[in-house]
Amino acid sequence: MSGVKLTNTFKKYGDVQVIHGIDLDIEDGEFCVFVGPSGCGKSTLLRMIAGLEETTDGNIQIGTRDVTQADPADRGVAMVFQTYALYPHMSVAENMGFGLKMTGHPKSEIQSKVAEASRILKLEEYLDRKPKALSGGQRQRVAIGRAIVRGPEVFLFDEPLSNLDAELRVDMRVEIARLHKEIGATMIYVTHDQVEAMTLADKIVVLRAGHVEQVGRPMDLYHDPENKFVAGFIGSPAMNFLSAVVCSGQIMVPALNNQTIKASIKLPAEGSKLTIGIRPKALQLDMAEKGLKIDIHERLGGVSYAYLVCCTGERIIVEISDDSELPTGREVGLKFDHNAVLFFNPETEQRLR
Repeated sequence: MSGVKLTNTFKKYGDVQVIHGIDLDIEDGEFCVFVGPSGCGKSTLLRMIAGLEETTDGNIQIGTRDVTQADPADRGVAMVFQTYALYPHMSVAENMGFGLKMTGHPKSEIQSKVAEASRILKLEEYLDRKPKALSGGQRQRVAIGRAIVRGPEVFLFDEPLSNLDAELRVDMRVEIARLHKEIGATMIYVTHDQVEAMTLADKIVVLRAGHVEQVGRPMDLYHDPENKFVAGFIGSPAMNFLSAVVCSGQIMVPALNNQTIKASIKLPAEGSKLTIGIRPKALQLDMAEKGLKIDIHERLGGVSYAYLVCCTGERIIVEISDDSELPTGREVGLKFDHNAVLFFNPETEQRLR
């Protein structure tokens, strides 16, 4: 297996630049997830690593080899796409071994590798079936098995769970995590779903508009985001953001009835505006206070969410661990640990520390 290194990597389509000088190191055996909103460049970057998109400038290295100009077949990668792309007239075993057959591998070797891949993916009982006789999750496992039998240095996944329903997505997420643990291969995985990113990744790369916003371990990005974009993108439900102002050496929050927060950061000048961020799970309802109106209460069983409207029109989500019923329209207050609050420059969106 091998790691992947990108050095000052650019991609242009004509005059339009979509990848902006990305530097990235993915260690051997690491599970790296590219995450970001639609159009951020994550799939383009993955396809550049695969060789399906030309690299306008910079270098891509897999292991010790510079593969920037190499053909896809010579890069030592295998890609699993959003669509299964299985041959409908072939059995599961034939689909999984077809690539090796086309490159002239002996039949005995193909059978051995297909058998091993089917064992890993628990597909042994389906090897004689055609794709039409499989569920969506089983078809995706066959597509992954097709990649496994090639013995690549790096596995590339381009939103492989997007076509599955919610229950199958969870099941396949567990399957992919187990697969990585068993074979220990370098894997690069593209998704717009931050839950997939948080649960699968050793390393997350957060992308926006072709730029890397932050790279780090999942919980590091959750607890210590560099900017408002990362803070809002990582975590579900998203972090709450409220406008605030520096007042008499403290931070006053109009949306919270002008409540003040003592901050450990170096404060900007008196009267300066800033943005505070606080996660829904860090908030508690204060039923004895008023000022925020309950708009919607979502009860999900073990957890529920209260959606509050502030006097400023700003909105807040509060995570509640009990199953008590909250009447819509009731006014409440909020309690929270001030140490759980993050601070951001409202213009640059960078974290204030």
